[in-house]
Amino acid sequence: MKEISVLKLQDKIREMVQQVNFHYPQDIEELLREARQKETNPLGKEILELLERNSQIAAEKRIPICQDTGMVIVFIEIGQEVHLVDGSLNEAIQKGVALGYEEGYLRKSIVADPLFHRINTQDNTPCIIYPAIVDGDAVKLTVGCKGFGSENMSVIRMLKPAEGVEGVKRTILDAIKNAGPNACPPMVVGVGIGGSFDYAAVLAKKATLRDCSLENPDPEYAQLERELLEEANQLNIGPQGLGGKTSVLKINIEQVPTHIAGLPVAINISCHITRHISEVII
Repeated sequence: MKEISVLKLQDKIREMVQQVNFHYPQDIEELLREARQKETNPLGKEILELLERNSQIAAEKRIPICQDTGMVIVFIEIGQEVHLVDGSLNEAIQKGVALGYEEGYLRKSIVADPLFHRINTQDNTPCIIYPAIVDGDAVKLTVGCKGFGSENMSVIRMLKPAEGVEGVKRTILDAIKNAGPNACPPMVVGVGIGGSFDYAAVLAKKATLRDCSLENPDPEYAQLERELLEEANQLNIGPQGLGGKTSVLKINIEQVPTHIAGLPVAINISCHITRHISEVII
């Protein structure tokens, strides 16, 4: 049994939320660079150049890439051979987020009650935590800082199985079209297919935070990702919604088994930054 201190995880979370708010993820930087080279719309190309410059300024001056520094989402995979010590895991993660936002002078965006009072918690917590027990003796943290301009454009649909691939494609492309400029394109789109109403949405979030240099390991789903990306970039939404061939940078699909009577599809829309970072703690 391997011991890992929750204080080590706390410190790592503190670093990660700052890193991802000051620096574009490498996979996103590469996709934006490729998009700028391929974009034929002059205004679209200029906007992509400005986004690249924004990235440089944020990294050099350690200031947020975007004023919306996001709601923190933490996927934590805990190896079954790990014994967590030195306190509460939940408290350590929440404190790591709070410290990171305070030290990094990042905007605090979380309200304690969603409907009636909406009073800011003043430290950007609580974050959302999705724990999983996996094989091994390490802990993997995947952190996303999700802005709500794009989050608000996300969609979940309970399709009939008979709607099949074409129904899924239509649902995803309609969501992208409806998001338009509101999602600060070019977008990254995470799709969850299968499971249940609730789990499809978790899958979509997980897909959004997946390294965009990776395709779905299933060749049929990988092909669907490529087809959807091509069709989405024919919508002429363009960078920041002002037209062009770069509307979507990547579409990531995650799938799991589901019930014979259902075909849940969730679409998590993300902006051109799509802040995500992963670390393995051993």
